[in-house]
Amino acid sequence: MREFDYRRADDVSGAVALLGADPDARYLGGGTNLVDLMKAGVERPARLVDVRRLPLNRIEPAGDGGLRIGATVTNSELAAHPEVRRRYPVLTQAVLAGASGQLRNMATVGGNLLQRTRCGYFTDVTKPCNKRAPGSGCPALTGEHRNHAVLGASDHCVAVHPSDMGVALTALDAVVAYETADGPGELPLADFYLPVRDTPHRETALPPGALVTGVTLPPAPAAARSRYRKVRERASYAFAIGSVAAVLDVDDGVVREARLAFGAVASRPWRARAAERVLTGAPATAEHFAAAADAELAAAKPLPDNGYKVTLMRNLVVAVLSELAEEAAR
Repeated sequence: MREFDYRRADDVSGAVALLGADPDARYLGGGTNLVDLMKAGVERPARLVDVRRLPLNRIEPAGDGGLRIGATVTNSELAAHPEVRRRYPVLTQAVLAGASGQLRNMATVGGNLLQRTRCGYFTDVTKPCNKRAPGSGCPALTGEHRNHAVLGASDHCVAVHPSDMGVALTALDAVVAYETADGPGELPLADFYLPVRDTPHRETALPPGALVTGVTLPPAPAAARSRYRKVRERASYAFAIGSVAAVLDVDDGVVREARLAFGAVASRPWRARAAERVLTGAPATAEHFAAAADAELAAAKPLPDNGYKVTLMRNLVVAVLSELAEEAAR
């Protein structure tokens, strides 16, 4: 392991200043992703700026009736919070579907959003990878890609984003707050992650040196009826091969509002806007749920060994929306 400097930040502005003083520095939260990448030689920071003790560990009401979640809130704290469980159950379910209890006790909200892909070529420094070494190539295109992207990929990268939490937050129209040396800023989660295109190493729209300080959930009464469903290759402690976060508001058998986001099918949590347009105003039936899934997945471009994901996601959308519609009809 490369020798590195370690500093513990006392306040937000101090953390930003410490990182800004060294272009090879990284913020350290729970360390559940960054430390692993350091051990593998993927990340080689000259300095770690520990932000765990910053006053960013609260979940509190936002002025508009939503919720504000601090960046150092742990995944376990987020999933267990009474208001999250009551008003945004899809978020609690997504968090509990990720990792193990021990990891959730360490992992933070900010770190979860910034975690990097688990693609085997990215984490193996003996292999080329455009995300790790721009211009070196993407061996997954012709190599192992069974769990890789079918939406929004490019010839430069077909890796998927691993966050479960991020999928739920995308469906909920969450907004990410951050701090830079020039002051605070905000990014809707829909704009937070950059498309792959030919620069897969540029993953977010955060300004250089920015520190994520929190996430705000807007008021969403319909989110009280919501669900996260994750498909994985074993029963626990595994990344998704496909997931759906869904919010469904049904009135007299007709969809009044629908929000959908897909996980493990693209380089970022995928907001299913085409599916939402088909659903809104349509009867809440399995036939229309399937049509909505087909509208979204029409843009899919599977590789030779991951075409199963298109069928999987179609079936997953129909199953999750059908369950929510049945609940609404009771």
